[in-house]
Amino acid sequence: MDLQLLPLPEINEKQALLHDYPPAEAALALLKQHNGRFDTTFEQLWIETNGIKTSQSAKSLWDVTLKVLREELCGHEGFRSLLNEYIKNSGNATILTTLIITVAQITTLPINPAIATIVVLYILKIGIGIFCEYIDPTTDANPAIVETS
Repeated sequence: MDLQLLPLPEINEKQALLHDYPPAEAALALLKQHNGRFDTTFEQLWIETNGIKTSQSAKSLWDVTLKVLREELCGHEGFRSLLNEYIKNSGNATILTTLIITVAQITTLPINPAIATIVVLYILKIGIGIFCEYIDPTTDANPAIVETS
């Protein structure tokens, strides 16, 4: 299972659920165009929204954004509570829409509801536990651990 991809049946399911929410419709249509790839969909939405082309550095804008979002969302009890409520009622479009709007509003990043849609779908795909506990593989797993002889 590729955690960077949302399969077409899942995209279609979310499109049916969010058909009355235009920002999500646009994001899901673009996600479909990018064959379910969260990172490239995010990058295109970012460019369209902010007019800033991302650089070809070692870390992608997607990776950096996820790091910042982890810091902002994982300790936010309101977000986690709403996420858990949606997981219990995954067919509820109102809760999912509220979750998307909440992410767009509580973060310090310049993200709109379309970008927030991609972020929320990614978090739902991998799970909040993995999202919050993920460690960037390009850094030491725990630099605080020092070997003693």
